Amino acid sequence: MDKLVQIGAGNIGRSFVGQIFSRAGFEVVFVDVDRTIIDALNERGEYVVEVRDREPATIIVKNVRGVDARDVAAVAEELATCRVASTAVGPAALPYVYPTIAEGLERRQELGKGPLDLIICENMREGAAAMYKGVGEHLPADFPLREMLGAVETSIGKMVPIMTDEDRARDPLLVYAEAYNTLICDGAAFLNPPPEVPDLDPKQNMKPYVDQKLSVHNLGHALCAYFSHLEAPELVYTWEAVEHPTIGPAVRAGMTESTTALIAAYPEEFNQQNQRELVDDLLMRFGNHALGDTIYRVGRDVTRKLGREDRVIGSARFDARHGVSAPYTCLCAAAGMRFRATDEHGEMYEKDREFAENVYPKGPRYILREISQLDPEDPIDEAVFRAVLAADEFLRERLAAGESILDLSGAQFGNLRR
Repeated sequence: MDKLVQIGAGNIGRSFVGQIFSRAGFEVVFVDVDRTIIDALNERGEYVVEVRDREPATIIVKNVRGVDARDVAAVAEELATCRVASTAVGPAALPYVYPTIAEGLERRQELGKGPLDLIICENMREGAAAMYKGVGEHLPADFPLREMLGAVETSIGKMVPIMTDEDRARDPLLVYAEAYNTLICDGAAFLNPPPEVPDLDPKQNMKPYVDQKLSVHNLGHALCAYFSHLEAPELVYTWEAVEHPTIGPAVRAGMTESTTALIAAYPEEFNQQNQRELVDDLLMRFGNHALGDTIYRVGRDVTRKLGREDRVIGSARFDARHGVSAPYTCLCAAAGMRFRATDEHGEMYEKDREFAENVYPKGPRYILREISQLDPEDPIDEAVFRAVLAADEFLRERLAAGESILDLSGAQFGNLRR
């Protein structure tokens, strides 16, 4: 039986990657630091994914076990003997797994097992470059890294809501998810033949799909969250945002700004029809009542989401590069600075609380320079900087007047044409 080593046994690792490989006949070995999850995997050898969608389902994921990520030698041995591996730990945690991957590659070379394909499920631009750099720093200078490691970028579209404390206490392995199950990946990056997994969708031209995921799907979540929090702070779920009379149309408008830029950038992949269908499909999925996805989840971690290459500022820069006016995206950036949503216990995400207390008081110019890393010498960055500052002023005036922040008639911002 072929084996997948899944580094990261969180929501995406269990509900998505582990699930589709298990159903394709793979043994799935999860690597994680959470002993509760690892012990439960080893005790049961299976877990449950509840599909919360228009057609509910229960999936029992079998042939699974766990290895403690702190046992580096054991993880390296698993990496040395597997058919394929994957990470789903979050970009911030990747540096902690690079040394283990490096040790696994060295062990693999010792055993003569050939190259390892590593699927990077992290929703990040330039994920392969980061992987090669990070792993390479822990290998001898003469190690044939590019011949031994196929770093495979992905576009992760699966939506997985936060599990409540009650749910986790009932079953630490249970995970909820939507029905969507397609794993888009870079088919050209595999050093071995791509695994025979029906839900794997290898693309020969991957970059357009990475950009599309960040600038349409991820931006769409940010638009839902940041507009809702200011326009209708009583809303809890993404489906409420989609169905709201002013927020829903604004979310669509912001996503359409990105699709316009994507069509300009990648006419061989995208057109008006397939991008309109994409937006329609995403809004239908955002509007899934059964999933129960929250505005808090899709908006939290503002510091990361206002980053230079992430969904909001990254999308505005992408729009500017292709001469697309983007008032809703710029307004989303200004609104994101004011995001203060709380979880089921009334608590803000810790990093968002730190942002609100220590960063936001320094003002939008500081945020755009220091958090978003906009470069004043770069004409694209400077155009985005000016547009977001104008959107911030517009937002201040609307909030002070108690008026809708989403009535952009007469608004003078978002023109990113240079």
